[in-house]
Amino acid sequence: MRTPDEAFAGLPDYGFAPHYVEVPSGAGDTLRMHYVDEGPRDARPLLCLHGEPTWSYLYRKMIPHFRAAGFRTIAPDLVGFGRSDKPARRGDYTYARHVAWLRAFFDALALRDVVLVCQDWGGLLGLRLVADCPERFAAVVAANTFLPTGDEPENVAFARWRAASQRMPLFDAGAIVARTCTPPPAAGVAAAYNAPFPDERYAAGARQFPLLVPTRPDDPEAAANRAAWVALRAFENPFLCAFGDGDPITRGADRYLAAAIPGARGIAHPTIAGASHFLQEDHPDEFAAAILGFLREHVR
Repeated sequence: MRTPDEAFAGLPDYGFAPHYVEVPSGAGDTLRMHYVDEGPRDARPLLCLHGEPTWSYLYRKMIPHFRAAGFRTIAPDLVGFGRSDKPARRGDYTYARHVAWLRAFFDALALRDVVLVCQDWGGLLGLRLVADCPERFAAVVAANTFLPTGDEPENVAFARWRAASQRMPLFDAGAIVARTCTPPPAAGVAAAYNAPFPDERYAAGARQFPLLVPTRPDDPEAAANRAAWVALRAFENPFLCAFGDGDPITRGADRYLAAAIPGARGIAHPTIAGASHFLQEDHPDEFAAAILGFLREHVR
């Protein structure tokens, strides 16, 4: 499935030119991935990864801050989201395939000296990339995310969300985002989060994402995430945790990350007051300022 271009016309605060790259689908053909690419092409890249059920629209208010500071900001839409292609069968989406699609995107753009900014599933995927090729990352910013192995007790708030995501008769991304923002965004913003999903046929990837989070030690990707943790515990480049104080799903993960990853030591990790799961919606200016302050102080 490919969402028609007209679905993205006139979205509030999203006037970025579209860019596309083809990646192997894993089934013998290719998928088209969309990305925003703003700022000087020879500047240090900030790779901004969204999660469930959002897309690059999530970073629309932060990209101008990064561009003004002289960075190149790259914000892809994960396969199944935004303007990227959307396999129609839920079984086409696996954690391993998402990692492979993102790695193919990363390689196609030949990104190096990268600052990763990741939230929600952006961390579950982006931290796997950091573990796989740490030499290509200058720094990491983790926001309301984690890298689960299924060895921890399941988070009650996440379990409720996962169940609700499968019961809802219509996958309403705008309503999901609105319910977790403080205050809820304007109606036009909620509609922009629904733009990629004109009807339920387009939402297979969004429906499947909650089921792919490892919650058991024998999950298909639990071993791969454990291996990634071994690499992350040796990652010494600067690592910032910037979490909202109102997210029941990831609360406390920032303390774990800051203690486990060498690059996080000696860094002041901000807690953004009044921000829930989507910091980029609740406090985009404050979140961007925290990132830029971190980069000025710790990244050369």
